[in-house]
Amino acid sequence: MVKFTAEELRGIMDKKNNIRNMSVIAHVDHGKSTLTDSLVAAAGIIAQEVAGDVRMTDTRADEAERGITIKSTGISLYYEMTDESLKNYKGERDGNQYLINLIDSPGHVDFSSEVTAALRITDGALVVVDCIEGVCVQTETVLRQALGERIRPVLTVNKMDRCFLELQVEGEEAYQTFSRVIENANVIMATYEDKLLGDVQVYPEKGTVAFSAGLHGWAFTLTNFAKMYASKFGVDESKMMERLWGENFFDPATKKWTTKNTGSPTCKRGFVQFCYEPIKQIINTCMNDQKEKLWPMLQKLNVTMKSDEKELIGKALMKPSTALLEMMIFHLPSPAKAQ
Repeated sequence: MVKFTAEELRGIMDKKNNIRNMSVIAHVDHGKSTLTDSLVAAAGIIAQEVAGDVRMTDTRADEAERGITIKSTGISLYYEMTDESLKNYKGERDGNQYLINLIDSPGHVDFSSEVTAALRITDGALVVVDCIEGVCVQTETVLRQALGERIRPVLTVNKMDRCFLELQVEGEEAYQTFSRVIENANVIMATYEDKLLGDVQVYPEKGTVAFSAGLHGWAFTLTNFAKMYASKFGVDESKMMERLWGENFFDPATKKWTTKNTGSPTCKRGFVQFCYEPIKQIINTCMNDQKEKLWPMLQKLNVTMKSDEKELIGKALMKPSTALLEMMIFHLPSPAKAQ
């Protein structure tokens, strides 16, 4: 069900601080169109169940047939954010309604002119990188183009489901893989840095990196987990975010944080213990169809689900729209600021 009317869309066009013009850029087959579907579904344009399979922005017959994007396609999405999610937003805003003009661009090198055209008319870019394949040739090309046009990037490490289901990677190994992907992207951003744009490197602990699974329709940033755990540890969210990435280890036996692994079997890195393993546990429980174990787990996480949502556990638990939208609204510039 579409969650907005043409009048609402027209009304918000006058609030320049509440608009984000952005492109989705990446290497071939890293999941741009599939991830875009999740954002389109959050605006109610397509159903949540089919998001990821429809590839709404591949409108041409040859695109649908080949399963690739050939032309850049624009779509306007209207979202209403909650006061809770915007409480840490420091920039100017006019109400809680946001208009996101999103352009899904191709990844193939043959269509790079389409990417250039998309970047010329946008102020921010969502860079999608496959968590297993990492930063590839075309990722570097599109990033170079984006920074050449003075466009501020945010990163999402996509296809997280491959880590859990296909490769079944252990927590520490997964952390090292993601860390390497982010580092490689930052090396490119630092190489083509523009003095006028300032520091454009991305950091998970600052909320400019998201982790997503476009096909399964879930995503999170460290902000989501920091909100959950901040009250439990009695620290504020920004402190908790810093502990969830980098050289921060927690030992449940001693209930102490350390900056290096103590060697104890219960001592694990913050990200592994509080982000990666809970997701892995829930996915394994779902795959083994152990529903009686699953509901108590979700109650602990304060996840309430309607009966019709129970088949869409990942999507309800970590709505991609929430994580990615917060990241776009907080870290990409509005037209008023970008000019």
